[in-house]
Amino acid sequence: MIELKMPAWAAKNGQSFEYQVRRSAKAKRTRIVITNEKVEVVAPFDVPESRIQAFIAAEQEWIEKALNRVLSRSAGAGCLGLAPADYSEGVNVPYLGRMLPLTIAKTTTNRLRVELQGLEHFTVYVPQNLIGDRSEHIRAGLASWMRHQARQHAQALIAKHAGKFGLYPRQLRIKTLKSRWGSCGPNNDINLNWLLMLAPADMLEYVVVHELCHIKHKNHSPAFWALVAAHMPDYPQRRQWLKQHGAGVMRGL
Repeated sequence: MIELKMPAWAAKNGQSFEYQVRRSAKAKRTRIVITNEKVEVVAPFDVPESRIQAFIAAEQEWIEKALNRVLSRSAGAGCLGLAPADYSEGVNVPYLGRMLPLTIAKTTTNRLRVELQGLEHFTVYVPQNLIGDRSEHIRAGLASWMRHQARQHAQALIAKHAGKFGLYPRQLRIKTLKSRWGSCGPNNDINLNWLLMLAPADMLEYVVVHELCHIKHKNHSPAFWALVAAHMPDYPQRRQWLKQHGAGVMRGL
């Protein structure tokens, strides 16, 4: 891997940004990674600098918009920050409202394994014969692990709240949702967004209660909110947290 710091690029709107070029033998195409810390261009070794500069120029408008989104969202993302550009030793991974360092270890098995060490750090065991982009495998492994955790946590929360007013879902689905935290279908099937595992645990509980209450009220009427309050008197604070910080959580891993 080779990193090269490039001069600031003057944008059409008068702003400017610096970008880094990272050469990677694993890269099959040139791509742009944007965080609140940097703009990074990941390119194969055989792509000349002139083509990279042309690529930056062609994607300038997209970069400006993406930078504005990242900066505005990170201002309200609190301790969650952004997911790392690459999943390597020592980076921080968001989980239950905290940023936990990542440790990478080798394993002789053929399966990547994720372990949470208390609530202190993640250890990901990576097969020695792993083929492909290791960072992407680790990211996918963490996402799969969190989906499983989301189901376990949600099932416990449903057991905690459903019996109070007889609000029993037909089934629970854990999904990747692009613009919502959950839903309750006409047959009382509840869908939950696993990205809630990146937020404080209170947020998943609020969304579970919210969707359970839709089993009785398929709307957001005063009666619906009264039912939510009967389960969770402090729901307005939790709802407000999601409004303020939800964009940071939705960025995902």
